[in-house]
Amino acid sequence: MEDHCFLLRRSEQLNYDSTMALPVASHSCPDLEDEILSVPRAQLLAETFQVLGDPTRVRMVHALSLSELCTSDLATLVGMSESAVSHQLRTLRQLHVVRSRRMGKLVYYSLADDHVRRLFQQGLEHALERVAP
Repeated sequence: MEDHCFLLRRSEQLNYDSTMALPVASHSCPDLEDEILSVPRAQLLAETFQVLGDPTRVRMVHALSLSELCTSDLATLVGMSESAVSHQLRTLRQLHVVRSRRMGKLVYYSLADDHVRRLFQQGLEHALERVAP
């Protein structure tokens, strides 16, 4: 197998479709095969980030980063029906972003752990850097 490095070329527009990876013959690239994420691990990470690709779920995660909330309170905060919020919470729960606990007839939700809180906070800080004065 030939050794190749990839040269990223971008057109003036910065978007996914305008980025092309072109192989460039080179023997100066470090051997990263043992360090790069496996496809299954990359998929897990992509799913974690993908769940925050929806503004509604981002608002819900933000609310839950501030306080544990029951479904009805969360629905009120984000301006959605309880049914729609429950549907989104199911997705968040399946990906271990939130956890739930039942207290009588109510179900309360919070972020799954501190990793999720830090991931969300760092993502928010990074996004806000682009619009900061």
